[in-house]
Amino acid sequence: MKEIGHWINGKSVTGSSGRTASVFNPATGEVQARVALASKAELDAAVADAARAQVAWGATNPQKRGRVMMEFVRLINRDMDKLAAALSAEHGKTFPDAKGDVQRGLEVIEYCIGAAQMLKGEFTDSAGPGIDMYSMRQPLGVAAGITPFNFPAMIPLWKMGPALSAGNAFILKPSERDPSVPLMLAALLQEAGLPDGILQVVNGDKDAVDAILDNETVQAIGFVGSTPIAQYIYARGCANGKRVQCFGGAKNHMIIMPDADLDQAADALVGAGYGAAGERCMAISVAVPVGDATADALIERLVPRIEKLKVGPWTAGNDVDYGPVVTAAAKANILRLVESGIAAGAKLVVDGRKFALQGYEDGFFVGPHLFDHVTADMEIYRKEIFGPVLSTVRAKTYEEALKLAMDHEYGNGTAIFTRDGDTARDFANRVNVGMIGINVPIPVPLAYHTFGGWKKSSFGDLNQHGPDAFRFYTRTKTITSRWPSGIKEGSAFNFKAMD
Repeated sequence: MKEIGHWINGKSVTGSSGRTASVFNPATGEVQARVALASKAELDAAVADAARAQVAWGATNPQKRGRVMMEFVRLINRDMDKLAAALSAEHGKTFPDAKGDVQRGLEVIEYCIGAAQMLKGEFTDSAGPGIDMYSMRQPLGVAAGITPFNFPAMIPLWKMGPALSAGNAFILKPSERDPSVPLMLAALLQEAGLPDGILQVVNGDKDAVDAILDNETVQAIGFVGSTPIAQYIYARGCANGKRVQCFGGAKNHMIIMPDADLDQAADALVGAGYGAAGERCMAISVAVPVGDATADALIERLVPRIEKLKVGPWTAGNDVDYGPVVTAAAKANILRLVESGIAAGAKLVVDGRKFALQGYEDGFFVGPHLFDHVTADMEIYRKEIFGPVLSTVRAKTYEEALKLAMDHEYGNGTAIFTRDGDTARDFANRVNVGMIGINVPIPVPLAYHTFGGWKKSSFGDLNQHGPDAFRFYTRTKTITSRWPSGIKEGSAFNFKAMD
């Protein structure tokens, strides 16, 4: 049995807590590895070592740190297939999708090469007689990231890239369900020239999370996962005086107007709803056609596309559309929610409950499901399913469709498909959701913009990647400097205004 430990001070180490978790092969249901779960003592020791190493790294000029990121980019490209294969084997997503996972993380590292530009302060000369004022952006010290199973390459890279480029040391606590890729990335960073101890990868469960939240040295925490855990981490981290950004669940709506290209919309829905088995925080899980004629025509186009989806293991080739979900518990929860939708009166147009794959009967595969006539009071509408289930909620008017997206407690992403520019512009301006797609089904911003939702999808003031990341991982220091130039005055006892 493969044993997976931690990455501490530039090398792989075994865990000392005696506790482990199973890492499954989602396609077969078999345990393929055991991953160590760190104790509080192990986590605290990793943080202490990181804090000592950070002093020199923080004093390294940003251009040199950028060169480490530049070499890291080269190494990720060199090992792209190796990383994607390891990711697919533990997560279950298809090989092309796994490469996309790595690629979207790589793009943030590319952006971090130019971190020196983002770390510049401001300067005002002659703010007063002989007085100059300037600001500096300085690293926080030690920051931490707690990342989810569904993007085991992309989100760790989103967190570690800006944090390290800004001069911090970083503690990464990845998901224990698919821990191998973060450890591989740590080894590549060391090869790229990152000093030992600056990146520590500590595998663990809630004990490790709580240790991060309570450790006084950790100054900032970034989290991606479910909303209940996001709220817990945000509340406890902030109570302990830390800077915290947490990204939670989603229920992303796609509005389809009567003037939309319905073939384009149907293709977009299938890719955005069923890609990665629906295990994406930016997946479209709710289709909102406006008008019954639009809904009927859309369903007519969706059914044959969904029925043709190829579901299988990543080893079955690049034409597989999606693979298994991550665990047996995830599969059971998805199927329970499907049953709740049927019981509530929704029409199950495509029924994937009996899906079985020969030779992989014990795998965590879930067939595709399509519901019609879903209503806003149903559990399948209110809750994030995180599986290959698309719900159709019919709206009579554009205003009714807009209200559905605006009234939902989640506000991560949304999209509208229309040929009308006025409608699209109105939607983008009014909807209270963080990321908007106009004829784009999964509106994930590129690395030089920021990623983040609204409402119960996000907790904290700053988003991921883009300029916000460097604001999050640095603090501003402002200096007022006086070098008298021929001005000689005695002591001043009042708070004088600048002349």
